[in-house]
Amino acid sequence: MPQIFKKLLCATVMAASLGWPAAQAQIRIGFMTTLSGPGAALGQDQYDAFMLAVEQRNGKLGDSEIRIFKEDDQQKPDVAVQIAQKLIEKEKVNLITGVVYSNVMMAIHKPIANAGIFLIGANAGPTPMAGAQCSPYFFSTSWNNDQLHEAGGRLATDLGYKKIYLMAPNYQGGKDAVSGFKRYYKGTILDEFYTQVNQPDYSVEIAQMQAAKPDAVYVFYPGGMGINFVKQYNQAGLLGKLPLLSVSTVDGTTLPALKDIAIGVITSSSYSPDIKNSQNEIFVDAFLKKYGRLPSMYAAQSWDAAMLLDSAIRKVKGKVGDKEAFRAALKQADFKSVRGPFRYNNNQFPVANFYRVDVVKGKNGQAEFSTKGVILENHQDGYASQCSMK
Repeated sequence: MPQIFKKLLCATVMAASLGWPAAQAQIRIGFMTTLSGPGAALGQDQYDAFMLAVEQRNGKLGDSEIRIFKEDDQQKPDVAVQIAQKLIEKEKVNLITGVVYSNVMMAIHKPIANAGIFLIGANAGPTPMAGAQCSPYFFSTSWNNDQLHEAGGRLATDLGYKKIYLMAPNYQGGKDAVSGFKRYYKGTILDEFYTQVNQPDYSVEIAQMQAAKPDAVYVFYPGGMGINFVKQYNQAGLLGKLPLLSVSTVDGTTLPALKDIAIGVITSSSYSPDIKNSQNEIFVDAFLKKYGRLPSMYAAQSWDAAMLLDSAIRKVKGKVGDKEAFRAALKQADFKSVRGPFRYNNNQFPVANFYRVDVVKGKNGQAEFSTKGVILENHQDGYASQCSMK
């Protein structure tokens, strides 16, 4: 028996020893995400998209009855670990999905895997989990953190910027952002500056950045951090003068607050509402009708998580307790992603496209996203070779 399935079998035996039923008529899903604080909009988009997919399937996934346990991790790793324990031990969930922030993901992925529970990540993709710490119980419908910013580095190179200044928050996601950017950027990094997580004021850092005289600035500030940074960048008179490139800073969750201020910002992204494929058109139309707003990258990745589960649960006819069969069904990724081509690498992170998405003034005069083409096509992360899984 392959070593990976020996681990799966051991986990199943452990689950039985904890008194979990071998088969359940109702599949129990823990949905853990950030629903309070500066990052709440990201988590809300995740949850709304997932629940829309469930609603459209009459409360089912894969033709099986499901029950969702919604939890707010508050962007706090210690809180997230307690929630994971509750979901596993009290609620006896079959799987967990969601998770916005990498510091939360790093805290919970081992306890969840050790309990033999599948974790379907719909945003955070910390680098260690793509390499040596890969797990048969973890699947991502987003990206390895580095991947997203590798596209940013290639974009900055393609645009001809010779001197770049980097800024990001000081946590796993921020460090992965800078690492990924540098891997594909061919110019000079003037400085890489890390700020506090959820820092509200960037005026001092912006002044230091100006003094360095870069050709362009590349930042990663998700959620409320991004709103504050871009507004202060504008107040400093830099928007329109010093090119601003970003990932997860000006996106579907922050543009409604930034509006015209963000016009001219260039982003690299795994998703945009105007990507041309039939599945995305269906998703965008349904999301807009239900919630009155366009879906963000976070919503798209969570919709894909629901589609992945819908496919895999159907393949095993609802028998998610068969760990080996369920993992094989997930690995097939037999669904149409809203982002375009999608398949799994050996580390169970996606091989997919990354796009240049600009903020432009739309026909209605309001700021909107416009996809300008593929930056990296069928792109795989650089850590899969460090993962022992096949």
